[in-house]
Amino acid sequence: MLNAIIIDDEMKGRIALKQKLQDYCPEVQVMGEAADGMEGLKLIEKNQPDIVFLDIEMPRLDGFEMLHRLPSKNFHLIFTTAYDQYAIKAIKFAAFDYLLKPVDIEELKAAVQRIRREGPPHTVNKLEVLEHHLHGKNILNKIAVPTLDGLLFFNINDIIHLEAQSNYTAIYFINHPRLIASRTLKEFEELLPQDTFFRPHHSHIINLHYLKRYIKGDGGQIEMQNGNFVDVARRKKEEFLQRIGY
Repeated sequence: MLNAIIIDDEMKGRIALKQKLQDYCPEVQVMGEAADGMEGLKLIEKNQPDIVFLDIEMPRLDGFEMLHRLPSKNFHLIFTTAYDQYAIKAIKFAAFDYLLKPVDIEELKAAVQRIRREGPPHTVNKLEVLEHHLHGKNILNKIAVPTLDGLLFFNINDIIHLEAQSNYTAIYFINHPRLIASRTLKEFEELLPQDTFFRPHHSHIINLHYLKRYIKGDGGQIEMQNGNFVDVARRKKEEFLQRIGY
C-alpha cells in the first residue's frame, strides 16, 4: 500500500483526484489533503507520505516554492496542472510524472505504476535537474533517464546518439554501456537541445559533436565516433548537410 497526500487549492480537483484513486488505484491510500503550500508543508512533515500529488500553481505558496522549503523530500512526486505548457518541458527533463487536469484515468494509473517500478524516490536529484531547467540555467546539462531498472542521471553532452526501439529508446554514451530508456525517441527529440542534436532519420537522433564521417548516397550514412552507422533519410539529407556546413 502506498500512502499519498493531495495538495491543490481547488476543492473540486482534490475531490475528483481522490475519487479516481479510490476507484482505479486501490494500492494508493489518501492520508490527507491540503489547499495550499503552507498546509502542504505541515501535512508532508506530519504524515511522511510515499506519494505527493502537487498542484503547481497555488496562492500564498506555489508548488515549486513549497518544495524548496521542505527539509526532507523522501517521497515520490506527481505534479498536477491545468496548464498544458507551464513548466512541462522542465518537468519531463527531470523525469517527474505530471497529470493535466482534468486527470485522465489511464494516465493516473500509468503514473502510479511507474512509481511502483522506480523503487526508492529520486526526488532530490530530480528537483536539482528541474530547478536548472526551470530557470534557464542548465549548467549541469543533466537529464534524468527512466530505464527498466530505475532512474539514471546523465550529462547530455555524453550522449553520442539515440535509436528508436518501439516504445523504448537505446542510448549510446561516451563512457557508459548502452542502455534502454523507457521513453520514446520523439520524447527525447522534444527535450534535447536542437543546436546539438539532430534527427536525420525517423529511428535515430545524433549528437552533432560526435560525427566521424558522412558517406554519400541517396540519403547517405553517418558514421559516429563510436563506430555505429546511422542512415540519413532522403528528405533530411539537405538539412543535415546544411547543419554540418557542407
